[in-house]
Amino acid sequence: MAQRQSLSPKMLEEITRIAVQAALDFQEKEKQKQQKAKRDRRLRNIKLLLKNYRNFKKHCNSITHDLENVDENWAIDEIGSDELALQSIKRSRARTRAMVKFIDRMISVYKVMCEQSGKEEDIRIFQSVYQLYISDEKKSAKEIATCHKTDVRTVYRDVEKASEALAILIFGVDSIRFVE
Repeated sequence: MAQRQSLSPKMLEEITRIAVQAALDFQEKEKQKQQKAKRDRRLRNIKLLLKNYRNFKKHCNSITHDLENVDENWAIDEIGSDELALQSIKRSRARTRAMVKFIDRMISVYKVMCEQSGKEEDIRIFQSVYQLYISDEKKSAKEIATCHKTDVRTVYRDVEKASEALAILIFGVDSIRFVE
């Protein structure tokens, strides 16, 4: 028959200490994951804004003419539920126009910040983001890397750095807790 061995009080204490430490480590890792997820959401939003910037800009360029035509045609045709739809469309377009103007200003501020830093790296970072997302002539990451004599991965790292700086400019103080 097998003999049953009991754990000494010292061994039980050691096992308990190790289990508590493991639980605390797990909680800390989960907390870090949650903080990183919050940070990533803000940076993801910046990247979405950058990726869609050209579309927003095109949309804004066609807004004024479209709104005038829609207003005249719908005012004559019908009043009622369609008027609510028209007002909703107008509000959406106005918000898009305001957002694009704000992004334009923040990109200009970021450009000045990069130029005033005097660092070639900061200027390259701005140029990479500008050529990839903002300029009228879209360039690929590979073309930008060739132009700056860097690796394609460097272009994407530049986008990450620029996104963090732009998050602070665009989201203000709310972004600080997510960027740290």
